[in-house]
Amino acid sequence: MTKTNLEEVLSGRIPLPVCFVDSNGKISAVSPKIGEVFLYDSLTGTDFFALTGISKEQLKDAAREGGDLTLRSNGKTFKINISFTDEDGEMVLFFTDMTELAAMTARYKKEQPCFAVVAVDNYDELVSSTADENRQSVMTQIDKCIRNWGASIEASVTRYNSHSYLLIFERSYFEQQERSRFPVLDEVREIDTDGDFPITLSIGIGIGGQNPLDNDDSACEALDLALARGGDQAVVKEGDHISFYGGRTQTVEKGNKGKSRIIGHALCRLIDAASNVLIMGHRDPDMDAFGAALGMYRLAKPRNKNTYIVVNKYNDALSVIYKAAETTGEYDIIKNARAKALADKDTLVIVVDTHRPSICECPELLLLGGNIAVIDHHRKGGEFIHNPTLAYAEPYASSASELVTEILQYTIERRFLKKIEAEALLAGMMVDTNRFSVKTGVRTFEAAAWLKRAGADIADVKRFFQGDKETFRLRAQGILAAEFSDNGGAYSICEGQNESAQIINSQIADELLTVRGVKASFVAGVNAHGQTVISARSIGDINVQTIMEAFGGGGHMNTAGAQLDITPEEAIEQIRKIAEKEL
Repeated sequence: MTKTNLEEVLSGRIPLPVCFVDSNGKISAVSPKIGEVFLYDSLTGTDFFALTGISKEQLKDAAREGGDLTLRSNGKTFKINISFTDEDGEMVLFFTDMTELAAMTARYKKEQPCFAVVAVDNYDELVSSTADENRQSVMTQIDKCIRNWGASIEASVTRYNSHSYLLIFERSYFEQQERSRFPVLDEVREIDTDGDFPITLSIGIGIGGQNPLDNDDSACEALDLALARGGDQAVVKEGDHISFYGGRTQTVEKGNKGKSRIIGHALCRLIDAASNVLIMGHRDPDMDAFGAALGMYRLAKPRNKNTYIVVNKYNDALSVIYKAAETTGEYDIIKNARAKALADKDTLVIVVDTHRPSICECPELLLLGGNIAVIDHHRKGGEFIHNPTLAYAEPYASSASELVTEILQYTIERRFLKKIEAEALLAGMMVDTNRFSVKTGVRTFEAAAWLKRAGADIADVKRFFQGDKETFRLRAQGILAAEFSDNGGAYSICEGQNESAQIINSQIADELLTVRGVKASFVAGVNAHGQTVISARSIGDINVQTIMEAFGGGGHMNTAGAQLDITPEEAIEQIRKIAEKEL
């Protein structure tokens, strides 16, 4: 800055507060208007960084990138523009009063409209299980609860069918609800009914859109996601960011199997129209994924279609059943390279036991193939296969094997199901229910009974679960090393690096739940790739799925997991901090 320009600044000809900061951070000169920013009488010689809390690096970065900084001072908001003199690195800072603009921006954000679509979960089951004389009273209580919630956030409330509502309210109320985690979910659950399950709501909220239509679309997408995750929760969609709240109750099992029959017939039509069929589960498949894949193979192969199961590698826990299937010579089990070579625009890709593209056995098939069918029992997370041709995602189900078994009941004669397939499907159900002890409904036992009549031998199925001595030793050590909190949490670390770490972790977590007073268990170990894998289990008091989602994982309310790039010790410490707040 020239001497003439410096004199103009100091004389007050420039109508802005200005100060000069030398290379050591000391204020060397100021303009007369600097009093609008700082109340001190004399600023010369003052340390600018200590005065404002802004670092020298922040100033340099802003100057280099052509940006600006914001400073709140003297009850006002200022934008700081930075330039350097030509001499020894001295900086010239120009302050522009942005107080009114900041206030308008805050008000604009506060008054942005939010759209919420609310649905009563399992409405048909609720109506059928409520006596005629009580039905109207229950419906009135639900309506009153939702409208009272709307009144508390100054929302317009529109009921557009017997069990669905649309609410429009300001964003400031959304932030208030977010902090309190949507208490209406708890309030409606307290309503007494004649049924053996509580009333729950699913809420989809759309915010931050360019216009009301964007928010409405986001709210509907969020509601679909909440329903796909089992209901009893609020899902918020803001652009591509999705947040989840609630999900504290088990999904109610549906008594009507009509959807299984419809899905089965639709799947048969897709198979008939396909050039070939590729079936895959998730990477490092477990018995549920492999059993469901064998079941789908039996549906597709007899329809004169070249059918393949995509499996790249398997762990020790799957080795017995995998080798048994391979020995029969019945199944075309291929790896990714051949699967990608076989895929064309008429290929049907069937995905079982997952809805997340990133963990599919061969994600490229989702882009190379034609139609996509998804059969899964996990609650939907933020990542899912977009626009599948056919989706059968039922969080109430115990396993993908249960869903596949129900489909087979309506699409093939039981005598055509091979013994190994029936046993694989039964093993898949047993794995995901911990031997029929958790997440097991009437339909689970009905599916198991059908498989038993199809030739499944429970003694042979038990052999699939036998592990080696080293696995038994690691499991015993993990149980012995467990630490227990007063709130009902159990935490353990499985030592070493093991190819079957995920399986061993889940077995340890299941065993820890048998300890009296334990409400949730979390076990960490390192797999063959050097990644930390987590298994989480709950008896139902807390939702371990939402805890695992905080670490990029997912699963069910009672069963969940995640993979992390930190040490098991660090993982358990972070999980403990979150879990203890929930317990």
